Amino acid sequence: MAQADTSAPAVRFDGVTKRYGGFTAVDGIDFEVPPGAIFGILGSNGAGKTTSIRMLMNILKPDDGQIAVLGEPASETVKSRIGYLPEERGLYKKMKLEELLLFFGRIKGRDTAFLRPRIDHWLERMGLEGWRDRKVEELSKGMSQKLQFVVTVVHGPDLLVLDEPFAGLDPVNRDVLRDAVLAMHREGTSVVFSTH
Repeated sequence: MAQADTSAPAVRFDGVTKRYGGFTAVDGIDFEVPPGAIFGILGSNGAGKTTSIRMLMNILKPDDGQIAVLGEPASETVKSRIGYLPEERGLYKKMKLEELLLFFGRIKGRDTAFLRPRIDHWLERMGLEGWRDRKVEELSKGMSQKLQFVVTVVHGPDLLVLDEPFAGLDPVNRDVLRDAVLAMHREGTSVVFSTH
């Protein structure tokens, strides 16, 4: 996996616009996220937060403007260096937790030797250690949300992109997730999140 260019912004939007037919969802926005920063995209429902994140992730293409991620144009090649927690979450419900985490970590280019200690760390940190051999479908909603976060970070991303990360979490799990994000930030991970 490539190392982060620590001199380049983690994310840069230059004049980015996205239209859906006659509706302009994102209108000429400019921003830059310094490496190692926590950056929030704030706005009411329908303000274009998720559209902006989907363009950052190269799921959608902007109609105008340029996006750079970790010093490169937004593309599929940089995705292995990003941990992305989408607004609509989904996990393979029939898989056991540990095999699910190994599967997603390998997709991001990491091998088992790298992933196993990280899986141990994150399952313990999220209070899921005793569930590693259980199927995802056996988890409560809050446990599933914490597991989705572990899926997002298990490969050691340079950039963490979180779309409404605290939505639907109870106060205790919200604190657990917030503390995990702050710990990653202290280790040098850049963080972009959206919230209203």
